[in-house]
Amino acid sequence: MSAVASTPSTTKTAEHFIAGRRTSGNGTRSGPIYDPASGQEAGRVRFAERSDVDAAVASAVAALPGWAATTPLRRARVLFAYKALLETHAGELAELIMREHGKVLSDARGEVTRGLEVVEFACGIPHLLKGEFSENVGPNIDSYSLRQPLGVCAGVTPFNFPVMVPMWMFPLAIACGNTFVLKPSERDPSPSLRMAELLIEAGAPAGVLNVVQGDKLAVEMLIAHPDVAAISFVGSTPIARSIYASGAQQGKRVQALGGAKNHAVVLPDADLDETIEALTGAAYGSAGERCMAISVVVAVGAIGDALVERLAKRARTLKVSAGSDPDAEMGPLVTAEHLKRVRDYVERGVAEGAELVVDGREHVPDGAGFFMGATIFDRVTPKMTIYRDEIFGPVLSIVRAPDLDAAIAFVNANRYGNGVAVFTRSGGAAREFVARVNIGMVGVNVPIPVPMAFHSFGGWKESMFGDRAVYGTEGVQFYTRLKTVTSRWPAGESLASNAFAMPTH
Repeated sequence: MSAVASTPSTTKTAEHFIAGRRTSGNGTRSGPIYDPASGQEAGRVRFAERSDVDAAVASAVAALPGWAATTPLRRARVLFAYKALLETHAGELAELIMREHGKVLSDARGEVTRGLEVVEFACGIPHLLKGEFSENVGPNIDSYSLRQPLGVCAGVTPFNFPVMVPMWMFPLAIACGNTFVLKPSERDPSPSLRMAELLIEAGAPAGVLNVVQGDKLAVEMLIAHPDVAAISFVGSTPIARSIYASGAQQGKRVQALGGAKNHAVVLPDADLDETIEALTGAAYGSAGERCMAISVVVAVGAIGDALVERLAKRARTLKVSAGSDPDAEMGPLVTAEHLKRVRDYVERGVAEGAELVVDGREHVPDGAGFFMGATIFDRVTPKMTIYRDEIFGPVLSIVRAPDLDAAIAFVNANRYGNGVAVFTRSGGAAREFVARVNIGMVGVNVPIPVPMAFHSFGGWKESMFGDRAVYGTEGVQFYTRLKTVTSRWPAGESLASNAFAMPTH
């Protein structure tokens, strides 16, 4: 397999990656890239025009026949080489995440690791693509199934995980024999370019993975493009619903992951020491900018007051600082606009009558940057805006429930169904909770139940649109289509007698 060599660019402008190399494209539009810790503009990102998207898709189309015909074993070997390169450059990727997203370096390293796990899973593609075989479904007739690639696939990914979420998509799609066009978030675009360069270095042909930077125009172009067979998306629920409807209407396969309002139910017998640390990390890690962040705690029975008191004490001591600070537990939010949006939600919560226990607006480091401290509201009700909306920031709401039945009913009534956790020492209570809760991913004494790569990630209700979850065996099925063959090899006898008969035995 031939590959186009490329070297890391030193420019401060994030470009596109098409046909195996970085390119500035044909557009003149661009947007800012900020350093969230300083609040200063750190670079620019190119915005793709129609011709740039066409060029990226054309590159993927040109690479498709040869890549699809490459044996799964050879594709796996490219992914093994890619995995090794990602491990070598993991620190570099984490630094890029920290600079453009703002999360603390330890969290950024964890993101890279979780993305790597999907690449590891995809390395087993020869086994994952095996079909089924049935001998003698009729006299001397065999039947077998196989899974084949869809064609050109596209991914639209959010700012909060600029390495991990793209790796939920393109490694598995490529392992299955597809080619891919990635449209990352314009807020932190640089990691996508480095990942694409490393894949070329690993031996993938030019055009197997392309990256187009940009805004809404690039997304709309990919959805409408007749040569794109499938769309994967992670973002807000309104956009996920729109992409699913538009893509499905055009006959494309779509998996669109939307928003979340993840609850943690704390029963009276929970270990408070462990629960407080788990909830603090789940609520405030990555400044709450996670689709699996815990944003609501349901305190059951008499544990409520002690839980709120302990959570508030821990929240006030949380170290908020730049991601490069080795002692930092929480970094800044991604942009000034997003910081204002989160602060506005805090004001709305106060206005609607929630009890502001810890005000993160008062706990920020000195200097510039898009910082906000941990925030806690108590006595929150379902009618309040801070409960209904996905805030996507370091704001934790506490609600009260008298018993387990009420807590389960409360969780199930929410329109989102992404993730949920229960904290208890009771196996019976945990088992009942798992059976009855209408949520796609459930944790038992685990606050962020993100499945490992050999399982699959996906929510229910308004948290996901589409029939196949991401990565794992669900991902393999999404990025392939089933073909079933019924085969007969006659040994001299005539087929005329069966010409008009349905094979029934």
